[in-house]
Amino acid sequence: MSLPDPLVRLIEELQRLPGIGPKGAQRLAFHMLKTPRERTDALTDALRDVKERVTYCSICNNITDLDPCGFCRNDARDHHMICVVEEPQNVTAIEKTRDFKGLYHVLMGAISPLQGIGPDDLKIKSLLARIGGDAVTEVILATNPTVEGEATALYLARLLKPLGVRVTRIAMGVPVGSDLEYADEVTMHKALEGRREV
Repeated sequence: MSLPDPLVRLIEELQRLPGIGPKGAQRLAFHMLKTPRERTDALTDALRDVKERVTYCSICNNITDLDPCGFCRNDARDHHMICVVEEPQNVTAIEKTRDFKGLYHVLMGAISPLQGIGPDDLKIKSLLARIGGDAVTEVILATNPTVEGEATALYLARLLKPLGVRVTRIAMGVPVGSDLEYADEVTMHKALEGRREV
């Protein structure tokens, strides 16, 4: 049985989304076909709205519908501290803790020579511009615990330390709720390295 062209096109477009394979795309397409028109119209409106209204903050590169973003505009946040992350979704993860009260800087990726991403492809120049002056006293490097994230953190540390700012790295190690026997040697090394007094 051949599918109607509009349905084939929808399946093809859904397959372009991350984590959606051919079968998942087909299931979603058939689900949308059965869904009442109002629901699919709401989805279409939400997609259009996010593309028209959501942008990146001109200061920190986080996603926002008002520029500058709510973090950069908030005088109650600690403007002496900047937490550097790779992607906007990392900001959400840190904010869930409700512990960090400073500002953010989103690099929009990590250094990855294999993927052709170098320092000039990231938002590093705007980070350095924010460090100038006496306003910022600490930069927390919260890049992912991957080879690319570590390389990016080391690169940034070398750039930032001569500017007279305190440069720290988030601690990494064994996640809560797991057993030590399942931790690999790199994770155990990071856990021992990041130990603190109790």
